[in-house]
Amino acid sequence: MDRIDRRHLLAMAGGAALLPLLPTRAFAADAFVMWRDPGCGCCLEWAKRMEAAFGRPMTIVAAPDMRAIKRARGVPDDLQSCHTALVGAFSIEGHVPPADVKRLLAARPAGVRGIAAPGMPMGAPGMEHGDHRQPYDVVAFGPGGRSTFASH
Repeated sequence: MDRIDRRHLLAMAGGAALLPLLPTRAFAADAFVMWRDPGCGCCLEWAKRMEAAFGRPMTIVAAPDMRAIKRARGVPDDLQSCHTALVGAFSIEGHVPPADVKRLLAARPAGVRGIAAPGMPMGAPGMEHGDHRQPYDVVAFGPGGRSTFASH
C-alpha cells in the first residue's frame, strides 16, 4: 500500500477506527495530519500557523472520538489538549508552536514519541486573544519518559 492510500484510510471514519491498526512505522515520513473535534475552531487556527511555518497544507480530519485518536497516538491523559497531529512519525498534542515541532523533527530525540502543550494556554499558536498570554511548557513524552521540551 502506498502513502496516499494510507492517508485515505486514515481519513475514513475520522481515522479513529483504523488508526490503532496501523503501527507508527506505517506512516510516511512526510505525514502532516491533524485530528480535531468538529466543533473546535482554535484547532483550525493552529493548523494555519503550521501550514505557514512548513509551507504546505495540513490534512485536517474531523474526528468525533478524539479519545481514541489520543490513545492510539500514545498521548498521556494529563497532557491532552483539543487536537492531535501527526507530523512525520511524531505525535503533536495541542497548541505546540511550529518552531518546537521543527526542532523536534531536526533533533529526533531517542525515546520521544511526541510533544504536547497541555490544555489550551492563552497566547499559544491558535489561542491568541489580544495581549493576554499565560506561561506554558511543551512536554516531550514517550518510552524514554517525560521532560520539558520548551517553555513559553
